[in-house]
Amino acid sequence: MFPSLQTLKDGRPGAENKDISLGRVLWQNLEKRVSQIAEPRVPKLYFLERVEKDRCIVLAMLVKSSLALAFAALVSGATSSSSSQPYEDAYDYIVVGGGTAGVAVAARISEGLPACKILLIEAGPAVWDEPKINVPGMKGSTLATKYDWNFTTVPQSNVNSRTFTVNRGKVLGGSSALNLMSYDRAAVAEYDSWEALGNPGWNWETMIAAMKKSENFTGINTDTYGSEGVGESGPVKAVINRIIPEHQKTWIPTMNALGIESNLESLGGDPLGVMYQPSSIDPTHYNRSYSANAYVPIAGSNLEILSDTTVLKVNLGKATGDSTLQTATGVTLSDGTIVLAQKEVILSAGSIQSPGLLELSGISQCSVLNASGIEQFIELPGVGENLQDHLRIQSSYQLKDNYTSFDILRSNDTYAAEQLALWNAGQVSLYDYTGSGYTFTTWAQAIGNDSRLVTLAKEAAGEDPSVVDKKKLEFMTDPSIPQLEVIFSDGYTGVKGYPASTSPLFGEGFFTLIAAIMHPLSRGDIHINPANTTGKPVINPNYFAHEHDLEAAIQAIKYCRKIANTEPMRSIWENEYEPGLDAVQTDEQWKQFALNTTLSIFHPVGTCSMLPKEDGGVVDSDLKVYGTSNLRVVDASVIPLLISAHVQTAVYGIAEIAAERIIADA
Repeated sequence: MFPSLQTLKDGRPGAENKDISLGRVLWQNLEKRVSQIAEPRVPKLYFLERVEKDRCIVLAMLVKSSLALAFAALVSGATSSSSSQPYEDAYDYIVVGGGTAGVAVAARISEGLPACKILLIEAGPAVWDEPKINVPGMKGSTLATKYDWNFTTVPQSNVNSRTFTVNRGKVLGGSSALNLMSYDRAAVAEYDSWEALGNPGWNWETMIAAMKKSENFTGINTDTYGSEGVGESGPVKAVINRIIPEHQKTWIPTMNALGIESNLESLGGDPLGVMYQPSSIDPTHYNRSYSANAYVPIAGSNLEILSDTTVLKVNLGKATGDSTLQTATGVTLSDGTIVLAQKEVILSAGSIQSPGLLELSGISQCSVLNASGIEQFIELPGVGENLQDHLRIQSSYQLKDNYTSFDILRSNDTYAAEQLALWNAGQVSLYDYTGSGYTFTTWAQAIGNDSRLVTLAKEAAGEDPSVVDKKKLEFMTDPSIPQLEVIFSDGYTGVKGYPASTSPLFGEGFFTLIAAIMHPLSRGDIHINPANTTGKPVINPNYFAHEHDLEAAIQAIKYCRKIANTEPMRSIWENEYEPGLDAVQTDEQWKQFALNTTLSIFHPVGTCSMLPKEDGGVVDSDLKVYGTSNLRVVDASVIPLLISAHVQTAVYGIAEIAAERIIADA
């Protein structure tokens, strides 16, 4: 089924090309070096993009440049131009989308059901040697590149008709390869709310067990973390960053001065307070740890990965017997190829694309399908609805000259090259840095009197009543649930832009305070585009649809200025670069700043919600799509209610639970 290396040169046996020969030599050197580091576990994994099967070792140490080059040479040399189909006609399980959840669930099924054949299909490439992915300090550099779907919203009528970017990973590993590696959790009550909304078995106890199963946190019982709520034997590595800039050391005492207590157990279900949070980094080599390089190595030889391949739709047919359910029989690829699934099809295309795949398959509300000329198989009005997202707003400050910030990597090429060389050599480097200073507060803690925000939330819930909004309203008055996140981010990360090379401020150092609204009341939708059903979807988050959300953004950015003006932080900066002390003072100026600069922090959820069908649900508590017998959705789109955390750990937890249930049903 799989061509040997000798057949990959123009399809001619015995004509091994020079790149493959080089790859062999480098691979031998790689194996020798790896054996000196650790005894590797070798997954017998088939990459249909088209690597000799027994050579697919995926190890975290490959990210160091010399090792990555060896792996890259082998992969690039083993690319086939053959048009023949290397995959089989049928698999037991097909997972559509090799992102954060998709790789995890596919690998766990492979591990738990070794007699079954699993196919994982990813639209993007499998990339192991990309520094922009692997180097923590290059975070954000993959956005708007070939590894990003580069979606945009429709103009947002309540935000000065601005369009917003929607960054989503188009690479094996998905958005876990692109995100900023934040690794945290929400409050106990938020996970328990999933069960209260009609999903038995989905609560804090089940989710924390699953999230801990996915992770290997290094650093318990230290000055920066205690021991609660972290896993120590899972595939995804996490650590509190070893780079804490001198000026960032003012973060915790400043928040303490504002009455926010330090929290050394923030992943244990009580996230309120100020703390250093982990990042998804492998501390052995200080590279990004994400679903591809974490979960692929635990998979067996029964998992095949088909990268650079797009799925057009899921194929449905009537279930056998008297059942009224539809059965997923497989998928149709974009080139028309049909691949059969004997047991289940699992959609893990993410909050932006899983609903579109359901619609292309004939599952959605009638009006959407009729407009697109798609035959309806299942009437399911909740598909693509209930879109929720965290909003962010930020202020930036110019540091005094005696502090060096992360900005030096963009303004001093020589220094940047030296630091990258240190990183490649495995030494401590500024390229290790990811933001680690976090604060989570209630509105009462941040602004004192939160009555206006509570009133606006009640008005919003009355305008757009749903079980989700009612639960958010409960959250507003729950003192255990954060409503606001503030991140200390070293370096400039605002909207105004870092000073141009011609500016007198070029070369200066900055820090940024990023505030994120945890439970906005606005909800939007995502649907396929009737004019181009296989193109980019129509994304309408409906930002600032309720006055509550705009007021929340205004209060959040005011709080950022208050933080910056509190000692000891006030002593480290000399100028508010954005928005500027003189530029924004009045209520109207704050409002306009919020309207002009608020962004998404890229945590879309809810578009295939796990809710009762009558409440707008798309999947049941087993993650099966209503009206089907064997089609599941496993990704962030099933989260019914946005949590007060970055969603990475929750998505891994969902994948772990899904895999357990799929294996139990086999």
